[in-house]
Amino acid sequence: MIKKTLLGLALAAGATLSLAYPDKPVTIVVPFPPGGSTDAIARVLALELPKKLGGTWIIDNKPGATGTIGAAFVKRAPADGYTLFVSSLGPFVIAPHLIKGVQYDALKDFDPITVAVQAPNVLVVPAASPNKTVAELLASLKKTPGKVSFASSGNGSSDHLSAELFWQQTATEGLHVPYKGGGPAINDLLGGQVDAAFVNINSIIQHIKAGKVRALAISSDKRSPLLPEVPTLQEQGVKGAEVQSWQAVAAPKGLPADVKAKLHAAIAASLNDPAVKEKLLAQGFEIVANTPEQFGRYQATEFAKWKQLIEARKITAD
Repeated sequence: MIKKTLLGLALAAGATLSLAYPDKPVTIVVPFPPGGSTDAIARVLALELPKKLGGTWIIDNKPGATGTIGAAFVKRAPADGYTLFVSSLGPFVIAPHLIKGVQYDALKDFDPITVAVQAPNVLVVPAASPNKTVAELLASLKKTPGKVSFASSGNGSSDHLSAELFWQQTATEGLHVPYKGGGPAINDLLGGQVDAAFVNINSIIQHIKAGKVRALAISSDKRSPLLPEVPTLQEQGVKGAEVQSWQAVAAPKGLPADVKAKLHAAIAASLNDPAVKEKLLAQGFEIVANTPEQFGRYQATEFAKWKQLIEARKITAD
């Protein structure tokens, strides 16, 4: 009887702690430097979640090794809801196939909370490029295999893999030119030093609208409301090359169910707040805010997709 009473008291105490969540600062780990798309989403959440849940929310940027250093740090953190992981798809579904000895299991070491947002890549060429359509770009690729240069923000990045998938699905071969980040890649694209690139919509849209680059196609399965005049790859005969970049929220494995439910509800409400949603849409982000179960299934599908491509194309992180 005494044991049962003690157990009941312990359970009640645990429930009270969860109900009080958060009663100390919550750290949002971002595995990239400040200033990028992932950091931007984390900062939106750090601003909005105190309005929904109270408490103090702190951003901790832990860049390095394609995001895997931050991911490994989160894996080792207590599963109490006070350390969260906001990351792009890289550490979740790409880096484990590129980097040997990654210190976490992407499918087993995290509790998925939600895919927050997604954004397509845009296939762009310099404004002075002779290629005005995807068909013309493909003709150039077939005429000079391995010569048409595609810039990317780095080996194994979403923009690099978009190009590899494009070449695979069109039986062509371009020349990959990796840069140390998206900024330098875009600068050389603007200057005409490279022939083409797949660039995240929110990084390139202002240059498209200013006429500094020409958009040939969008990598999503439907046109973007931000660039409604730009056709999809599929509309132009390229099938199976759809890519969405995405940012998601996860926690160390073992997050209490009530804390997970509380976090998911608050994050979804924050992202769907009309003012927040409008601001993110203007930047090129489509709100997803799906359930933990949907995120888990999506991650498994994306993990298998990128594994197949990386192995088939013999892509490395070097």
